[in-house]
Amino acid sequence: MKIGIVGLPNVGKSTMFNAITNAGAECANYPFCTIEPNVGVVPVPDERLEVLTKMFQAKKTTPAVVEFVDIAGLVKGASKGEGLGNKFLSHIREVDSIVEVVRCFEDSNIVHVDGSIDPIRDIETINYELIFADLETIQKRLEKAKKMLKADKKYQEEIDLLEKLEHHLEEGKPARMLDLTEEEQAMIKDMFLLTRKPILYIANVSENEISDMENNANVKKVKEYAKQENSKVIPLCVKMEEELTLLDGEDKTEMLHEFGLKESGLDKLIKASYDLLGLMSFLTAGEPEVRAWTIKKNTKAPEAAGKIHSDIQRGFIKAEVVTYQDLVQCGSMQAAREKGLVRSEGKEYIMQDGDIVLFKFNV
Repeated sequence: MKIGIVGLPNVGKSTMFNAITNAGAECANYPFCTIEPNVGVVPVPDERLEVLTKMFQAKKTTPAVVEFVDIAGLVKGASKGEGLGNKFLSHIREVDSIVEVVRCFEDSNIVHVDGSIDPIRDIETINYELIFADLETIQKRLEKAKKMLKADKKYQEEIDLLEKLEHHLEEGKPARMLDLTEEEQAMIKDMFLLTRKPILYIANVSENEISDMENNANVKKVKEYAKQENSKVIPLCVKMEEELTLLDGEDKTEMLHEFGLKESGLDKLIKASYDLLGLMSFLTAGEPEVRAWTIKKNTKAPEAAGKIHSDIQRGFIKAEVVTYQDLVQCGSMQAAREKGLVRSEGKEYIMQDGDIVLFKFNV
């Protein structure tokens, strides 16, 4: 699963990517510094793994991961090829969801591509370019469907849906704001519409605004905008987050405490991004390894078993399941069994986040 980090030039996008991945993506105070997308795979913060590792005295701990892609800064006219528009659109088409960094701070030393700070204008610049690109995609498909209609009347249903989408986009609304049935979603799945992708906004504030981020006027504007499309907003200071990545243990905790924060903004971002994709983790635990496995929400037990190995899915018999909370309260798997808290689940069981599982199978 890939998450694309987007934003106008000089909003803190690549700096945030550096903070997330420590991948050393080039940062500079001028547009188009990022041309080819940088990619980083990062662990999903999960305190449960540390607890289980100690409990089972595991030799290895493997977290779930999310892949972030740092995509070139976008400017007006990208849908027509302005700046690095064509590259931007092709790279964003390949990701599963979008994290958009929005600048919410003033700094005369950092050039803004439009000359002033206006987070809603910045969001709409990107939204409109993605809308224009989607309109072009839909109009091409619509033209083709109308030609096919002469030979087969079944294309009328597709034409009706495409025209509904076209009208919605022409109103300046992203496709994700349009309620579609499962059947309609299936019809347009292969179009990979850019504005259909789920989005999360990062409101980037200055260091002197960290302690009162929620009351930042620009952050409030971004939240009001995001509310219209049921999207989340995470306010954070990208500069501070990059500094935090250079610290370990107590030093990191102390710096967070100084700013009155319980966890880093990046931890919140990674968790929220994981959730944005509709993902969750089930866990396996033993002396050799404690591991988090990534699955889609509402996944049934056999499909979850297939994440470990296709043979386990093919020969699935049952899943022995205990919740993380129950196991921690009992202190050991044996104690959980004795209290009857380890359940035997069959093929129809829908996995829950934090389930600790042992799959039984026969091939």
